Amino acid sequence: MGRLRLSAEVISPLVVNLGCRLNIAESERIAAMLAGEDVVVVNSCAVTAEAVRQTRQAIRRARRDRPTARVLVTGCAAEIERDELARMPEVDGLVPNALKLDARAWNVAEQPFLPQDRTRAFIAVQNGCDHACTFCVIPQGRGASRSLPVAEVLREIERHLALGAPEVVLTGVDTASWGHDLPGQPPLGELVAAVLSAFPDLTRLRLSSLDGPAIDPQLEDLFAAEPRLMPHLHLSLQHGADLILKRMKRRHSRADAVELVGRLKARRPDIAVGADLIAGFPTESEAHHAQNLSIVRELGVVHGHVFPYSPRPRTPAARMPQVDRKSIRCRAAELRAEVAKVRNDWLAGLVGKPLSVLAERDGAGYAENFARVALPPGITAGTLLTVIPTSHDKGLLT
Repeated sequence: MGRLRLSAEVISPLVVNLGCRLNIAESERIAAMLAGEDVVVVNSCAVTAEAVRQTRQAIRRARRDRPTARVLVTGCAAEIERDELARMPEVDGLVPNALKLDARAWNVAEQPFLPQDRTRAFIAVQNGCDHACTFCVIPQGRGASRSLPVAEVLREIERHLALGAPEVVLTGVDTASWGHDLPGQPPLGELVAAVLSAFPDLTRLRLSSLDGPAIDPQLEDLFAAEPRLMPHLHLSLQHGADLILKRMKRRHSRADAVELVGRLKARRPDIAVGADLIAGFPTESEAHHAQNLSIVRELGVVHGHVFPYSPRPRTPAARMPQVDRKSIRCRAAELRAEVAKVRNDWLAGLVGKPLSVLAERDGAGYAENFARVALPPGITAGTLLTVIPTSHDKGLLT
């Protein structure tokens, strides 16, 4: 690691974040550890072939934009595509994913972490994954599931709240599996209840993507009755056809997802549903794709993350009969269009209704249900205000 320059120039590390919300939380810590170092860190993603392409692109851009800095790579691609990335002439070194939060791996002194004053605090409560979905490469990059004990989660949240963060997001690779490796195997609902109890002044608590089968009864009750837990459920759904779900080695059926969302909407009608969906999984027929399209409207998916399938190294799905790339692209576009239609109808229903919006730094903000709302000029980031939208356009309430 290069030493601090003895000059009047202020040196700041640049951390380029790719991929999941867990990476966002980790990138903040990396930037704090490397304060004063002339370095660019690419915190990479490998969930799809496109994510790896973007990682390589970010590395080349980093070398071009910061020619004197060291360029270091960490994250999932640094594990899964290690040899390929190490051969890139722009790369000065790779830091193992498991060591990215260890100051010794960066050759810098350990120091207390002081979170930045930000609108939204991402708290990594879990890492790794114990499942073996046939398409997924992330366990290769993240390892087995590990949970942050309740006391440590509360300390992390306290640091952020002390700096004024009005919203906390609990995140992880498989967030709903939190607690399975802790004494007594507490469910995620127990952690959420502990957070809400410990911080009565916390205004908004949000959860990142959840695996439906792991949502416990206590968490369901909190979603239904606790106004500080945001009415926003993002499911790791992946597909709407049972046969494809079985070949993916998922732990739920289509009916399971429909039943879960139905129960929650019956108890909290304003809950907004998001979902991860894969287009063009191996062996996917036109009939399977039609089922994938239809579940978008059946569940009312208004926040959709659509991924065109791409084979990942050393995964069972890569050895299955593949769908041609043109069909995959077309099906992904159709899925995105279906989500856009459902979202458009949902946004139209929010026009004229008062929404509590948390202002961001870009002139817009997010309502409790994660609807994006344009704000009047001059609103300070982190401000909570009530907005009554009068129209909507291109996915934005105005």
